[in-house]
Amino acid sequence: MKLSRDGWAGLVVLAASLVLSGLTLELKANPLVPIGPGFYPRIVLGVTALLAALLVVTDWYAAKKAGPKVPADYAAVVVQFAVFGIYVAALPWLGFRIATFAYVAVTNALMDPPRGARQWTRAATIALASALATYFVFEHYLSVLLPRGRWTDF
Repeated sequence: MKLSRDGWAGLVVLAASLVLSGLTLELKANPLVPIGPGFYPRIVLGVTALLAALLVVTDWYAAKKAGPKVPADYAAVVVQFAVFGIYVAALPWLGFRIATFAYVAVTNALMDPPRGARQWTRAATIALASALATYFVFEHYLSVLLPRGRWTDF
């Protein structure tokens, strides 16, 4: 089986997530709480393992159909990390909802630059839906307090 760097990275992440998932079985449950301390880590590690396995399988199939190589765009990766860093720095000042809306809108526009009003509307709609969905899931369903902005109190 011939794998690229992506396939090998997928195998490493798969192995790590399986090992860490096994370690969550040792976490002691509290009889007063219906959901134990390992519940959410198992969900995250399970999804991570599933995506890593999917990466390995798709990389293996892609190796069979080897086509022309696409050059890597390292500058785009650096820009995305910089935007994420700005997002993290803006969270305490703007609050979760506004900062997340701006982050998703900017990353969407950087990955696929909008070329008209319709595409700008699509980018804004995706950003708004993402910010609101994550806000409601974390704040209302999971009861996780998200940062309120010092400047906005929102």
